[in-house]
Amino acid sequence: MVATPIGNLGDITLRALETLKEVDLIACEDTRHTQKLLTHYDIHKRLIATHAHNELASAQGIIQMLSEGLNIAFVSDAGTPGISDPGSRLVQEVRQAGFPIIPIPGPSALSALVSVAALSKKSFFFEGFLSPKASRRKQRLAALLATKEAFVVYESPFRILKLLKDLEELESSRRLLMGREMTKMHQEYVEGSAATLLQLLGQRESVKGEFSLLIYPPDAEKEDDNYS
Repeated sequence: MVATPIGNLGDITLRALETLKEVDLIACEDTRHTQKLLTHYDIHKRLIATHAHNELASAQGIIQMLSEGLNIAFVSDAGTPGISDPGSRLVQEVRQAGFPIIPIPGPSALSALVSVAALSKKSFFFEGFLSPKASRRKQRLAALLATKEAFVVYESPFRILKLLKDLEELESSRRLLMGREMTKMHQEYVEGSAATLLQLLGQRESVKGEFSLLIYPPDAEKEDDNYS
């Protein structure tokens, strides 16, 4: 299980590159996306698609190839497989078939955001992507806020405004840290209330990029919004 960059291709580890060069083939979430990474590093391998819609079926083919003595790497489109990305079903099936699974750690949007959040408490909760259905999303947000702990969610540019509006309605005093396009050229980190972030994004012609959002515990309020 090989972690790959979440944006900046320079973030890939030496061990990840060595692994991708040494394996017999690479299973990946999107062959086109992975091919760009491999081309950048002049790596030439056979690719097989293993994504959310075919992961279970693809796992059986991978197990067959493992039984034939092949070494296989799996990568998701960005970051660490299995963390709000495909990979968990593959791991389960391969492990049950008796083959070893080795993590090749590296980039993760979760750890990247937390590293610049200045959390005063050690614990936080990782939720990942919430339901696209409004009622389920809001219900889950209410449950997460009720824990009074910090938590992290991921969101697409198509639903980030809806998520922020839900947070403003449910608990407007909570502080947030928004990471957008992390590690990329136009990366952005903004700390403030849901209302502040809504105002900022609402002023733009369009909302672009993938978002990671950390919601601080209620005792982490600060006096002024801080843009960086």
